[in-house]
Amino acid sequence: MSLSASEMIAVFAIGSIAIFIAVNRKTRTYGFASWVVASVLIALISPPLYLAYLPISYKETLTLLLQCAMFGMGATLTLQDFVRVLKMPKGVFIGFLLQFLIMPFLGWGLSKLFGLPVDIALGMILLGACPGGISSNVVTYLAKGNVALSVTMTACSTMAAPIMTPLMVYFYAREDVSIDYVGMFWNILMTVVVPVVLGIIANAILSRLRVDPRRSEIVLATISMVAICGICGMIAAKSQQQILQVGWILLAAVTLHNLFGYLLGYWGSKLAGLNEADSRTIAIEVGLQNGGLAASLATEVLKRDVAAIAPALFAPVMNVSGSILATIWSRTTEAQQPEGCSSVKES
Repeated sequence: MSLSASEMIAVFAIGSIAIFIAVNRKTRTYGFASWVVASVLIALISPPLYLAYLPISYKETLTLLLQCAMFGMGATLTLQDFVRVLKMPKGVFIGFLLQFLIMPFLGWGLSKLFGLPVDIALGMILLGACPGGISSNVVTYLAKGNVALSVTMTACSTMAAPIMTPLMVYFYAREDVSIDYVGMFWNILMTVVVPVVLGIIANAILSRLRVDPRRSEIVLATISMVAICGICGMIAAKSQQQILQVGWILLAAVTLHNLFGYLLGYWGSKLAGLNEADSRTIAIEVGLQNGGLAASLATEVLKRDVAAIAPALFAPVMNVSGSILATIWSRTTEAQQPEGCSSVKES
């Protein structure tokens, strides 16, 4: 495989811009978002860069990358993150409720509004039915939200995914497609829950060995981010033609999906009587979805590669919008982080 001169220039330019954004002090907040966007754009320009040299099959690579990302998230968690549910039950309950009510409904509603094909609409519903995105903790910290609540919500929604995701997909998509819900349950269990649990165990072992937590978090966060970029790039490369055919329409749909998630998550929390920091946190948790899981389920369980297109586009959109939202909220002083939330567990 060889790139044409124009492709080489485009890839070099995109990579250079991403590096500049990541290292520049004024723009480093958008660093991760820039890498995700760059991964997708490069994949659309030259799919073979992602697909030509895979040591194992496409689907196996996608699953492995997702497991790496979830292990990285799990390794930033402790059992205390689950115990905190007892200390902040209202926030966790409201967030959990909004997460699994708003996003699947938006996925279904926007698919109907835009008249999306069945497989792409299935991807939108599947995306909405997945748990919160694994970058939400960092975005919450930057947005002056409640980091403890964010970590707890991400952990709880992820562990509940084997039940809630198939349930929501059944509710919204059962009339359009035939789905192996038992297979979906086991796939989520093996690709999400098991790696998270192993990550928690690894975190406990590292703590006992007195490994510098900052150094280990940086390494694990880097692994997760590289895995997410790889997932987004591979999906975009695999679905290049379909994305180019429905790109603008689907881009509009996933952007509205993301933005309405923030909006309804924030005001739903406000109406429930939560404070500013908690409302910001829940808005971010609702608006950011685990697109990697949605893409893995689309290819592994549903056997519909086209259904992975919506998650592929959603990932760069949510990371860009999340970075922008965090920057806007970080410049306000209305929200105060609860005591004990001065640090963030990057995932």
